[in-house]
Parts: sequence; structure tokens; C-alpha cells
Amino acid sequence: MDFFETIMFPFKWLVSIIMVGFHEGLSAIGMPGASGWTWTLSIIGLVLVIRAALIPVFVKQIKAQRGMQLLQPDLKKLQDKYKGKTDQLSRQAMAQEQMAMYKKHGTNPFSACLPMLIQMPFFFALFQVLSGISAARDKGQGIGAMSHQQVEQFDESTIFGAPLSATLLHNPEGNPVAVTILTIVMILAMTASQFITQKQIMAKNMSEEAMASPFMRQQKMMLYILPIVFGVGGINFPIGVLIYWTTTNLWTMGQQFFVIRRMPTPGSPAAKALAERRAAKGLPALSVLTGKKEEAPEAAGATAIQTKGQRVQPQRKNRKKK
Repeated sequence: MDFFETIMFPFKWLVSIIMVGFHEGLSAIGMPGASGWTWTLSIIGLVLVIRAALIPVFVKQIKAQRGMQLLQPDLKKLQDKYKGKTDQLSRQAMAQEQMAMYKKHGTNPFSACLPMLIQMPFFFALFQVLSGISAARDKGQGIGAMSHQQVEQFDESTIFGAPLSATLLHNPEGNPVAVTILTIVMILAMTASQFITQKQIMAKNMSEEAMASPFMRQQKMMLYILPIVFGVGGINFPIGVLIYWTTTNLWTMGQQFFVIRRMPTPGSPAAKALAERRAAKGLPALSVLTGKKEEAPEAAGATAIQTKGQRVQPQRKNRKKK
């Protein structure tokens, strides 16, 4: 077993045991064990479990992104401070000040990648499980937490005549037309959902400062490059993996729609739209960091005075100072 296999081993077991758990549950309520729809729903269940477990990470990501948005003016001042200074000491000092700024505000520029990075081991584990189905069947073995019987059931299962373990380039036993059509449809759905998600973030949930930053140019490039990469790579993905990735993209799209509408980035068009909706209903503004109602200035001031100072004893009106 090589190093990569050693790392992926626990993820393969976790992915397969979640799928087997859903498969057993669906079979218990009367769905056929060898049905492609039973295994498809098991893969969708796997997505729901993983994405639900990532909700706390997603909340931290939103807070970190808002912190990054609020830091943009200070970062611009820091860049102007060291503008034109290319010596090593200046670059080092700028990097140190930048990291201190991130630490102070509890954020970092890589926060947006965290959910994706956490998901990738599970994605590769599912890819290895589904890609190894045929080999495990031929050897009379199980794979991960799947028994040999379940491996055979999965290998025989189809949806619309296409085996879940088949790919566009490798389809030894399935209906070629069904596999080709279903694979192309799933690849288009996968790439389209990913593109729409990123597009709505850039169009509605980014402030003017973020849109004008150099980082934004890279984001615009990635908007078109990533769907192409996944689209081209999709021809090597088993149909089961395409179902997984399309489902998780749809989850992300719905999640981002909720965030953009209810907890938008400060200064973004979505934030202005939310403020207008709340103002029209006579509701108070929301905090840009917490998404909760802001405390009234008078109440905040009174709270601060009571916290810092001692309690002032009341005096009678008819009492004169000496």
C-alpha cells in the first residue's frame, strides 16, 4: 500500500460505510438492493451527511470572508505604504504587518477554500471506491465497508440503462448510448451549477473594493477555468461520482442563495438590497459580522458606561451641595 493509499484508506471506509448505511436503510423500506436508484439515493445521502457536517465550517468561512471585506481599506493603506519598495526587508515587513492584521481580525485570505479542501479527500475516496468496483467484483472481494455481495449489486445497478460505475471513456458492459447521454448531461449539470454559483457571488455578493482588487482578476479567470477543468475531467469520472459532484454543487448553489439573501457581504449589491427590504418593513439594520440585529447606539452607550464605571448613587432633589 503506497503513501496515498494509506492516507485515503480511512476516507474510503467512511465514504463506503455511509453509503452502505443509506443502502441498507432504503432496502429495509422495500427498495431493491441491486437497483441503481437505491445506490443513487445512497450517494445523495452521502452528500447530505458530508455537507451537513461542514455547516459549522461554512459559518466560519462566512465570518472570515466578511472580516476580509472589512479589512480591504486597511490592506489598501498597507499596500500604499510599501508601494515601490521591492527590497527584501520591506517585503518581509509588509508580510508581517499583513499577517498581524489578519490575526487581529480573526480572518485569512484562504478561508474561502477551506470547505473545498475538506471535501476533496471524500471526493477522491468516492472516486476510488466506484472506480474499483469492477476489479473488486472480479477478485471476489469487497471494497471499503462494502461486502462482495454489495459490490456485485452496485456493479449490476443501472439508471436509465447506464451502470453507475461506467465512465464516458470506460464502459465495458453498459448501453453505450445511455452512458454517453447520461454522462454528458451530468457533466453539463455539474459545470453549469458550479459556474452559476460563482457567478452569483461575483455579481451580487462582492463589495466595490473587492471587485476592484487585483485578486478579483484571478477570481474572474477561475470562474471560467474551473468549470472547464471539471468538464474535461468529468469524462473520466464514474457516473456515481458525477451524481455526487452535481448534488454537492446544487447544495452549494442553494446555500449561497440563502447567504446572499440573508447574510450578504457588507457593501455588496445584495447587502444594499437587504437593507432596503428591512427599511421598507421598518426593521432595524443587521450587523455586518454577525448578521444579527444591531444594538441601538443609546443602549450600547449606556451598557458601556455601566460596565466601565461604578454605580452612581441617586441624590434627592432638595439636597444642596455644600
